[in-house]
Amino acid sequence: MGSHPEQHPNNKTSSEKTFPDPLTSAEESLPAENILVIVEEGLGPRGEDEEEEEDEWRERLPSRSRQDRDDMKGMQYWSHRDSGRDRSGEDRGGSGSLGGSGLGVHSVEAEEKRIRMKNAVRSAFFLVPLLCATLLVLLCAFLIPCQKEDLEERMQWERALGDAGGVTPPALALWDIDGDSVEDVLLGVTEWTNDTHPTQGNKIYSAVALSAVSGQVLWRKVMRESVMYIQCGLQYSAPPSPVVLLIGKSVITAVNGSSGENLWSLVLKNIESQAVLLPDLQGDSVPDLLIATLPADEALDLSLTLISGVKGVKIGHPVPFNLTGQGKLIGPLLHETQQGAYYILFGLGNVEAISLHDIYVRATGKMPITQALRRKDPSWEALKKTNSSSFIHIYRGSERVEYLLPLVSGFGNNHNCLDTVSNLNATKSDLVLMYGSSKLSALKQKDMHKKWTFNSPPIHSQPAAGHFNDDGVLDLFIQHSANGVMQALIINGTNGHKLWTADFVCPRLVLETSAISTSTGQSVFLFWASEPIRVQKNITKTTVAPGIAAAQPLIRKLFLLHPAYPSILLELTSTTDTAVTSAVSYQERQKDATYITVSSRPTLDSEPGARIVKSISLRAAIGKGQVVRLKESDKAGEPVKSSTSEVKKFFRRLSFKHQTLCHRTRYNRKDLREDKRD
Repeated sequence: MGSHPEQHPNNKTSSEKTFPDPLTSAEESLPAENILVIVEEGLGPRGEDEEEEEDEWRERLPSRSRQDRDDMKGMQYWSHRDSGRDRSGEDRGGSGSLGGSGLGVHSVEAEEKRIRMKNAVRSAFFLVPLLCATLLVLLCAFLIPCQKEDLEERMQWERALGDAGGVTPPALALWDIDGDSVEDVLLGVTEWTNDTHPTQGNKIYSAVALSAVSGQVLWRKVMRESVMYIQCGLQYSAPPSPVVLLIGKSVITAVNGSSGENLWSLVLKNIESQAVLLPDLQGDSVPDLLIATLPADEALDLSLTLISGVKGVKIGHPVPFNLTGQGKLIGPLLHETQQGAYYILFGLGNVEAISLHDIYVRATGKMPITQALRRKDPSWEALKKTNSSSFIHIYRGSERVEYLLPLVSGFGNNHNCLDTVSNLNATKSDLVLMYGSSKLSALKQKDMHKKWTFNSPPIHSQPAAGHFNDDGVLDLFIQHSANGVMQALIINGTNGHKLWTADFVCPRLVLETSAISTSTGQSVFLFWASEPIRVQKNITKTTVAPGIAAAQPLIRKLFLLHPAYPSILLELTSTTDTAVTSAVSYQERQKDATYITVSSRPTLDSEPGARIVKSISLRAAIGKGQVVRLKESDKAGEPVKSSTSEVKKFFRRLSFKHQTLCHRTRYNRKDLREDKRD
């Protein structure tokens, strides 16, 4: 086959001698698809470079068929071949440049540039988010501890409000009224006017709301009488703000929690109790209230009054009861039985129960509207002594009842709360009965029979419920004082046995202990005392000199006890003030809690006594706390194993959680299973 110059337009140097090319001849005589086959077969086995080129073509033209890709690849092959031949012609002095070769080179370079750009973009998309995430983690690791420490510092404040008021505890409540998710402080305050001769008429009574974060006054409402109780949590169907109840001796006032403005008022003489949250009595989807009144004249009876939660008006008329007992008023408390029937527990020295159904009927003369109030529990009704009697006798004896409270976590710190969920939990629990000032009993909620009884020296404060051991049953912290020595005890909630005890140099101090749930599943107990009386090897309990026993200690200390270290206390703070009441506020986000105390500061030479409200962050106080050992050895001759650094590390890792759930005892769960079988 000969060569025809006119079939090769790219050959522009006619003077250059040409020879027949066998491949060119094959190109003329064979179809294009066969040319590639000849070329591939003539060049021998495909190398790695060719396989990579094949993959590159697949990537460039994914939508084309294999045949099309082969055709285009063959065209590029010839372009490269001719380009190489032309370059060798240039080396020999001729131009030999193919026009198609230039286009192929540029297209390859452009494609390679596009691939490099694509890889760079891919790398950027991977590296930029990774770099941003790394910077964010480092920033958070630096800022979060700083913000946390800053919040802990801001939560620690002190403010003087009003007259010292001796050791009588003022009204105190906690509730979030400014919407910052932190429970604020509401307090009853008494102040003197500027008159030089103080009299009863020179006193100014008010309710004050303080920010829990800064201690600043949010609002102040002047009252015409002293505030005995402050209660929060009453909810309407669409509340614009939290509702706060301010209860005096003769009037109940509901105010807007955000501003302190009046919502409604109700005049009731001789108020003796806090408000009890009831189920909805009127069908308006809002819980109603119950208040006990007790005139000073002993000839008059104790009365229970039903109040509308929405309008603040009486529901019917007060229901009087002729109680023969004497002593302090017990309750009233709402209790829900396992059958879903509601009973009110109350009494004077004794404890009686009457169904809420009967109270409603006697107050209104009508049958209850809601189905829940129509129920009566047959097992409870069987406890009546006579069929004509309205009372169910829970306790009647020669020893007067001092306290009756639900066996639930945090009840002591939340008993002023009118939140529906918290109150519903409290109404379904066992009860703690303290009577004769030295006997403590747990009552089964199924039938109000005693589970166990613990005898002790006179108890001077309300028991605090918390988890000391790991049996899932709430235990009780109590304390009593005599001869200048305060003894603190923890009683097993399962059987009434003693779990822990310690003695302190301290006169009688009537201040409730706080039990707070922690991340370990157990509780910490916060209580005020003075120096502990240590028990050493072969030495009995140290005695207290009569002079010290008779005198008030100069410094009182706040101690924290955790069940993991029963022989060790953590001293959080100390003061010369006399703490008269306290409460615990929780910060869910920070897993922290603040301990609020109201104290009486003694009169100084230049300044009169004042009432001091103080807030401390527990986690911050724990970080600065001092380890106090109650004894020198765990067993006879064996030193205490826990080092101070180990103890501090454990306490610093503690976090706190809100106590809102009712912790029923195992006995109750067993009773429930038995009821289902019956």
